[in-house]
Amino acid sequence: MRQQHNNTHTTQWNVHEIVLLIAIPAIVLIAALSIGRYPVSINSLASALTAHLNGQPMDASQLALIRVRMPRVLIAMIIGASLSASGAAFQGLFKNPVVSPDLLGASSGASFGAALSILLGAGIIGTQLSSFIVGLIAVMIVAAMNMLLSKRAQSTLTLILCGILVSSLFNAFVSLIKAVADTDTKLPAITFWLMGGLSSTTLDDLRIVFIFLPTIMLLLCVRWKINVLAMGDEEAHMLGVNVTLYRWIIIICATLLTSLSVSIAGNVGWVGLVVPHLARMLVGSNYLKLLPATLIMGASFLLLVDTFARMLFTVEIPLSIITAIIGAPFFFYLMLRNRKGFGA
Repeated sequence: MRQQHNNTHTTQWNVHEIVLLIAIPAIVLIAALSIGRYPVSINSLASALTAHLNGQPMDASQLALIRVRMPRVLIAMIIGASLSASGAAFQGLFKNPVVSPDLLGASSGASFGAALSILLGAGIIGTQLSSFIVGLIAVMIVAAMNMLLSKRAQSTLTLILCGILVSSLFNAFVSLIKAVADTDTKLPAITFWLMGGLSSTTLDDLRIVFIFLPTIMLLLCVRWKINVLAMGDEEAHMLGVNVTLYRWIIIICATLLTSLSVSIAGNVGWVGLVVPHLARMLVGSNYLKLLPATLIMGASFLLLVDTFARMLFTVEIPLSIITAIIGAPFFFYLMLRNRKGFGA
C-alpha cells in the first residue's frame, strides 16, 4: 500500500509516460488533419504546411486545409485541454473527484449568454462575446453569494452550493429563452449551439489563443499549490499557503478557460470530468504531473471526438452527444473500479 501511495505521488516522469504523452497527441493530430470528406495524404499535408510557412502560393485543397481544417483542429485541442485542466483543478481544489468545470455556473451562464444573443439576432462574434461575459458574470454572482454566506458556513461547501443555485437559475433562463424563441429559426439555432460543435470555426478564432495560453500557463505555475489545497485548509495554512488567494486564482483561471471554451464550442460535457481520471490512471494524483498530462490528454481526446463528429455521418454530430456516449460508460467503469472510494 505504501509503495502504491509513493508511486501515485512521485514527481519523476517515467519513460512510458513521456512516450505516451508525446505519441498520442502527435498521432491524433496527424490523423485529424489527414482524415475528412476530402482525405489528405501525409505528403500533401507536409507540402501545404511548407507552402504556408514559406508564403508560397497554394492550390484550393491546400487553402482549405490551412484555413478550414487546421484552425478547427487547433481550436479543438485548445478547448479540450482547457476543459480538462479546469476539471482537474476543480477536482483537486474541492477535494471531489466527480467535480466538473461547470460546478460554479460558468457553463450555464455562458449558455444563457449565447442563447440570449442568438434570440436577439446577434452574429457569431456577438454570440461568443455574450457567452463569455455572462459566463464570467455567473461566477461573479457565485463569489458574491459566497462572501455573504461564508461567515456562517464553511467556505468551500458554501461555494459549491452557491454554484448549484446559480447554475439552476441560468439553466432556467435558457429554458425560458427556448420556450419563447421562434420554432422555425431561433430555436433550432439555439438548440444546436447548446449541444456543442466546431463546424463554424474559422482562422479568426485562433486569436482567442492569446487569452487561453496565458491562463493555462498561470494554472500550470500554481499547480503545486493544488496539491497543498487538496490536503485541506488547515494543513495548507500550516504550510504557509495563502488559501484564499490561491483558491481564487485557480477558480478565476478555470472559469476563464471554461467560459472561453463554451463561448466558442458550446456546451461540451464530460471532457472536464472524464479526462482527469484518465490522466490519473497514467501518471497518478500529483498535480505537478497530473495537470500537464491532463492538458495533453484533453487536447487529444476532444480532437479525436471532433474527428469522429465530422466523419461518422453525412450530417455532423454535436460534440456533447459523442462525449456523453464515451463518458458515461467510462465513468461507470471507474465506479466499478473504485467501489471503496472514488478517484485515485
